Amino acid sequence: MKSYYVYILASKRNGTLCIGVTNDLVRRVYEHKQGLVEGFTKKYNVHNLVYFEETNDVESAIIREKRLKKWNRKWKIELIEKNNLEWKDLYAGIAG
Repeated sequence: MKSYYVYILASKRNGTLCIGVTNDLVRRVYEHKQGLVEGFTKKYNVHNLVYFEETNDVESAIIREKRLKKWNRKWKIELIEKNNLEWKDLYAGIAG
């Protein structure tokens, strides 16, 4: 069964946030970290994986991403800190 991920990247603790969706979290975060993705994350150095969710349904992942993007900043920070109080970069834990 295929997995889909909704993720939040941050430039630093309480810094600039970026929300995305992917079917390969390790590859996608790697691309952000290496500056291979043109645009917002590269421009603002947003490459620390601070939160992610996994689902088996692509439609629910896309809906969740759109909802999170509409959330106010306070709610996004609360979501991150509920699971990652220290804002640690979670990439090493998923990259194997």
